[in-house]
Amino acid sequence: MVPRKALVFAAAVALIAAGSHAADIQQPTSESIDLNAYNSIREEGLQHSHVMDYAGGLIDGIGPRLTGSPNMAKANAWTRDQLTKMGCVNAHLEDWGEFGMGWQQLNTWVRMTEPDTAVFMAQATPWSPSTNGPVTGQAISVVVDDASDVSKYKGKLSGKIVLLGAMRDVPVPDKPFFERYSDKDLKDLESLPLEGNDVAAQTRERYIKRAKLLKELLPLLAEEKVAGVIVPSRDGMYGGGTGIIFDDNGAALGRTPYHKDTAISFPVVVAQIESYGRVFRLLQNHVPVSIEMDVETKFTGDHEHGFDTVAEIPGTDPKLRDQVVMVGGHLDSWISGTGATDNGAGSIVALEVMRILNALPVKPRRTIRIALWSGEEEGLLGSKGYAAQHFGSFPLSTAPDQMELPESMRKPAGPLTLKPEQKLISAYFNVDNGTGRIRGIYTQGNVAVGSIFEQWMAPLKDLGVTTISNRNTGGTDHLSFDAVGIPGFQFIQDHMDYATRTHHSNMDTYEHLQPADLKQIAVVEAIFVYNAAMREQTIPRKPLPHPELLEGQTKPLTNLYPTAVLPE
Repeated sequence: MVPRKALVFAAAVALIAAGSHAADIQQPTSESIDLNAYNSIREEGLQHSHVMDYAGGLIDGIGPRLTGSPNMAKANAWTRDQLTKMGCVNAHLEDWGEFGMGWQQLNTWVRMTEPDTAVFMAQATPWSPSTNGPVTGQAISVVVDDASDVSKYKGKLSGKIVLLGAMRDVPVPDKPFFERYSDKDLKDLESLPLEGNDVAAQTRERYIKRAKLLKELLPLLAEEKVAGVIVPSRDGMYGGGTGIIFDDNGAALGRTPYHKDTAISFPVVVAQIESYGRVFRLLQNHVPVSIEMDVETKFTGDHEHGFDTVAEIPGTDPKLRDQVVMVGGHLDSWISGTGATDNGAGSIVALEVMRILNALPVKPRRTIRIALWSGEEEGLLGSKGYAAQHFGSFPLSTAPDQMELPESMRKPAGPLTLKPEQKLISAYFNVDNGTGRIRGIYTQGNVAVGSIFEQWMAPLKDLGVTTISNRNTGGTDHLSFDAVGIPGFQFIQDHMDYATRTHHSNMDTYEHLQPADLKQIAVVEAIFVYNAAMREQTIPRKPLPHPELLEGQTKPLTNLYPTAVLPE
């Protein structure tokens, strides 16, 4: 996931917008539930699952899948071929545009040679250049809290190994690393907070502060020709960040290190916090430290393109087969682990959904389409590109303050122009919260679907699926659909150790997948997809807001769309 799926409580605003269009919302209807289909899907998914076979092929066989890398290309090709083998049609790769530099880590090691010898746990940060063989240098601590701090290091860094950043606190873990939702937790999700912390605003402020500091500091590090940089591994999202390497866009230096014109010119590694802390404390106590490091990486092209894997099960109803129900997840990952829970899990489940539906075989009225995205970790690039090519887009603000932000944080600056294909997509279902079983679904503020999903979930209560939340949840590819007026949904999943241990870490490996949970996820998602493909009507859509709701906005719009320009 994009740094990480924090809940964004903007649904209240969406409900206000929806209230002025109440007449446009479809009223609750009685769903026609095919329990025989439920039985068949459950039998196939629970008793004859292939989900862990897909896990072995993708996660062990291919490994980490950084966008633009050779492994990402392997994963695209492998998933396309698996979809063809299971009986899907039109399995292909779709080019969403130029991404940037292709890169892979070949080997990284770091050790202290004075005043003691110690082997450190460390990995190259994504898109770090090589050291071109082992390099040795004296360690120096660089702590920059404000742009004015940068100048004091001028002339002091040449040939040094820079420890970049202060030592963070390492609190004693006081909560379990591995948790499932309690009944109370699920009940709480059913209520809609009318007020809450503006997570998006806080994230934006942190990004702006870090970007400003790096804008001043990175040129100095390059000019002084440092031997290398070591950054400390961050904490987990909910604690637990000890004995782990978190290696992601929080560790990589620069806004877009994968673009050649903004690439970093010196090697950068991220170190386990315990390794970093030892050197930091020695330097604080004026003990000279010598470090040797070897970073071996490979760049495979300056202008690599990103691709999504796409395939279909054709619809059979002449009246409805041009309409589409979509299922997917992001195929790309970071590099310190093998991308098992983020988001190998969602990808192999989507493959299993298509396999189950092909194996029965069902005869869906609407076409069922799978899409496995790349570029999610860099800002939903694959799904945004797909949405822009197929469904519609809107211009982004070019105001000076907005241009300092990545595209994922910039505000809309004009009308949403929709393409004809947009009206043919009934819904998109996404899994990207790790390996934990599904406990319900977020409606993304779409109150009109609540009664529909309740009926779909009633025969699934014995599988633990009970909860509907009208809250928005962010940070992953369903937002690319939601932003262009298509119902996009993310499921509520048990946390497990996703937020504490595996998310973007070297512990994100096959061993942290839960086979029974993944079987359950595939069955539930297959039933949702099947029901959406078979029902008489498409999934109800949220209304687009009045134009005046866009005036005077000072925060990025969440779950609100600019005025639509509808296709003929």
